Amino acid sequence: MTKAELVISISKRTGIERAVVLATVEAFMDEVKNNLSKGEDVHLRGFGSFLVKHRAQKTGRILKDNTPIIIPAHNIPSFKPADVFVDKVKEGTKDKV
Repeated sequence: MTKAELVISISKRTGIERAVVLATVEAFMDEVKNNLSKGEDVHLRGFGSFLVKHRAQKTGRILKDNTPIIIPAHNIPSFKPADVFVDKVKEGTKDKV
């Protein structure tokens, strides 16, 4: 599902016009990105958590030249779904297997 499809689906389901739904979805995504960039996690009960994970410095290798390189420490965003989210997905895939 794309963002446009999500907006259309929410608009049909709630009766709110697409432009308002699009602005809300965009604002939500901006807030998540802003909080993660500040190092703050975002927790949505019953859905999951957007987390900032720290990756330590490590040594990598350029295979073409067989040259070692240093990959600096950095933070990456991640998502940890809530247990009810995971259970819902598992229930939905039982029928398709």
